[in-house]
Amino acid sequence: MDPLPTVLLKPGEADRIVAGHPWIYRGEIFRVTTQPADGELVQVKDHRQRFLGVGFFNARSKINVRLLSSERIEINEKYFEGQIRAALAVRQRQLPSATSFRVVNAESDFLSGLIVDKYEDILVVQISSLGMDKRKALIVAALQKIFSPRAILERGDVASRKFEGLEGVGGILVGELNGPVSVELNGLKFETDLVGGHKTGLYLDQQTNYQAVAQFAKGAQVLDCFSFLGGFGLHAARAGAAHVHLLDQSAEAVAASQRNAAANGLADKCSFGAVNVFDWLKAQTAVQPHEKVIPRFDLIVLDPPSFTRNRASVPDALRGYKEIHLRALKLLKAGGTLATFCCSHHVDATTFQDVILSAAYDTRRILRRVATYSQSPDHPVIPMIPETEYLKGFAFEVVR
Repeated sequence: MDPLPTVLLKPGEADRIVAGHPWIYRGEIFRVTTQPADGELVQVKDHRQRFLGVGFFNARSKINVRLLSSERIEINEKYFEGQIRAALAVRQRQLPSATSFRVVNAESDFLSGLIVDKYEDILVVQISSLGMDKRKALIVAALQKIFSPRAILERGDVASRKFEGLEGVGGILVGELNGPVSVELNGLKFETDLVGGHKTGLYLDQQTNYQAVAQFAKGAQVLDCFSFLGGFGLHAARAGAAHVHLLDQSAEAVAASQRNAAANGLADKCSFGAVNVFDWLKAQTAVQPHEKVIPRFDLIVLDPPSFTRNRASVPDALRGYKEIHLRALKLLKAGGTLATFCCSHHVDATTFQDVILSAAYDTRRILRRVATYSQSPDHPVIPMIPETEYLKGFAFEVVR
């Protein structure tokens, strides 16, 4: 292995790296012995010249180095094959019956800047770092060897690529893909647009939560807000809900969820609305002075998209979260259940729960917490890398 350019850290900056965090910021670097090319592999040492690991360098990014290993290794096809097989083994242990799941979750699997999702026999790759992008051919070759997929699709439309000096990209890398794909989650089929859908096509991080929330649905009148392709709503219908009303602002998503309901034999239990969910909740809870809202739902699911992409917008996001919880709690019967989720990394679980309890106080509802949720295990959480934990949720029973 040829000698690598060396990145030396300032005193006091190595502890977080030794503990397992893979990002090294520009301000943490003391000096670079030989200026590497962007995307090149470098070795990292502390201020005492003690070896810490190797990773990809990019002077254009605030994250100057993304560490891959604490050992001196070569980054070749064999390396990617080994790392991806190790990540796959975790999923096979945690989700042994799943046929669609996230195979590689970037930092969670020590492959910073790389996401790979498996939708039945199709793989979707999302690359957000320059070092990974320069080795795309090696990654694709390793994926072909491991999975022999029908197609490999790239979804390089994430905003984070521009911070690495990368353009947006997308398209078929291997094989052929024509039209939507039928994806199975927990025995239910979901028509999924892998080319233009949200994220890489579907919210795989809720796969286990769909099942968990459905336990509250038997015999219930259910409201599924921000329903997308019907994940929570259709699981609730299958679990024995009396009726499920699904709401989403996207007419295309609502149409797809209607087709999904029919494909799973659940259409007679479901109704749909292509609406602004905030406006719908506001209209349903609007009353004249001295009138009261009549609660009519036994289970309400709130699974909105992220309200914040940065810390500066957190206050506005918290106001949005409080608003939907205020409205939802007014529509929920005593003894009913509110299942609610937040997918913003910048809003932690404690803050999120505080917002819910504030809404409960304002609506004079007393809540009993009956469940706590996180992202599905194919999106592993590494506690020393806080960025790997973003999805949090709760189920609350309305005591009165």
